[in-house]
Amino acid sequence: MNATDRTPADLLSSALAADPGRPLVTFYDDATGERVELSVATFANWVAKTANLLQDELSVEPGDRVALLLPAHWQTAVWLLACASVGVVADVAGDAGAADVVVSGPEPESLDAARACSGARIALALRPLGGRFAPAPPEGFADYAVEVPGQGDRFVPYAPVDPEAPALIVAGREFSGAEVVERARAEASGLGLTGPGARILSGLPYDTWEGLSAGLYGPLASGGSVVLCRHLELAGAGVVDQRIEAERVSVTAR
Repeated sequence: MNATDRTPADLLSSALAADPGRPLVTFYDDATGERVELSVATFANWVAKTANLLQDELSVEPGDRVALLLPAHWQTAVWLLACASVGVVADVAGDAGAADVVVSGPEPESLDAARACSGARIALALRPLGGRFAPAPPEGFADYAVEVPGQGDRFVPYAPVDPEAPALIVAGREFSGAEVVERARAEASGLGLTGPGARILSGLPYDTWEGLSAGLYGPLASGGSVVLCRHLELAGAGVVDQRIEAERVSVTAR
């Protein structure tokens, strides 16, 4: 990663320039058996499309707040980096009533909480391969899987993103983009992410800094990658051990 990177979006740009074909996020859902592997290039393409959705279709502006009512999932990681690309605040598990846009998973409790948002509401089915809701999205929500494919593959923000502006709220703590990058870099070695090629398996939720650091920002800041596991508690010890070996995991966070 470049020393000049000041925002999470900068980290992704540097990763794309360095080695677009390497794995960045490998996702497992032990409740469904799903496995998805995203290279840096594929992940960055999803981020660009989602950032264009935010900026052009939802008309968000730097400083607006996007409440993310989502679990640890590869699509959540995409939304976090899309928010960083536009310059809006990603409020993880935040108050939908105080948000300009809300993004919800398919769980009834998340959708109920999301209805407090008076702005745009986006729902993610979280189905394998980013599939749509069937037969239709929840009433009052746009289906992310319907809206995002037609967005552009390249993203340019209308205004430069200020690294010192608020970028992330998690567990009640606000971080600027620069703080996210600095803290992720500082803590990477403590996670065992000692440089390019390091691979961490994380079963931590995304509603704490520790989960975000292990499950996204730390690997991104160190040139590593993450095996992100949802419902890891459903996998037996033997399954986890086999996954660690098969995925060439060097360190775990559970």
